[in-house]
Amino acid sequence: MIIYKSEDEIKIMKRAGELVGNVLLKLENIIKPGITTEFLDKIAEEMIVSHNGKPAFKGYLGRISKVAFPGTICASINEEVVHGIPGKRILKDGDLVSIDVGARLDGFFGDGARSFIVGSAGRKVQKIIKATWDALNAAIDKCIAGNRLGDISHTIESVAAGNGYSVVVDFVGHGIGRNMHEDPQVLNYGPAHQGQLLKKGIVLAIEPMLNEGESDVEVLKDTWTVVTKDRKLSCHFEDTVAITSEGSIILTRLN
Repeated sequence: MIIYKSEDEIKIMKRAGELVGNVLLKLENIIKPGITTEFLDKIAEEMIVSHNGKPAFKGYLGRISKVAFPGTICASINEEVVHGIPGKRILKDGDLVSIDVGARLDGFFGDGARSFIVGSAGRKVQKIIKATWDALNAAIDKCIAGNRLGDISHTIESVAAGNGYSVVVDFVGHGIGRNMHEDPQVLNYGPAHQGQLLKKGIVLAIEPMLNEGESDVEVLKDTWTVVTKDRKLSCHFEDTVAITSEGSIILTRLN
């Protein structure tokens, strides 16, 4: 069931989204070789709580794992696609780290992700980061009332394929609002001009996940961390986007 948000609700969601955006900006500024993902998690949690928010992921029970997620952020490195558990692992020069942040504020959720280069990296890492970012932005351009959900999905797949990458099919974007995950699912693949009609008041978390190799993924023994089956690079970006009468508003980006 699609839940349509009022203008007032979208304003509240904008505050939640901006908190997520500020956390991601803070983490971007401190990511460097030699620090742990556990350290990043601590910074994120302190920042969310200090702004009267609640970490959305901590304690969350997913559709696969029977164990509550232990962190505030998801920190996924190199071949890890999504849902990496923050811990003692030390970031190394040249790593690709994808940070996913969710926050609940005033009864609504914001959800966003960015992928960063740790230190310096070669062309291979730079290229997949740019392609995934381009896929997200191209998909957001399709968030217009009157378009179809498939227009978003097809755009992501097209940008990925045009750059020589596959898209993850087992994990998808989603609606978001008073719950972190709401209908509809936002696939990263599929035909254009199909699916749910986009209307004013729909809010979506759009999250392209591009793989250097094949699209196949698997979940590690921790029951959370998703990795590429061929252990090649993966990259993840995400924004929360509201469709309004005046176009789309990216709730997780700072003005």
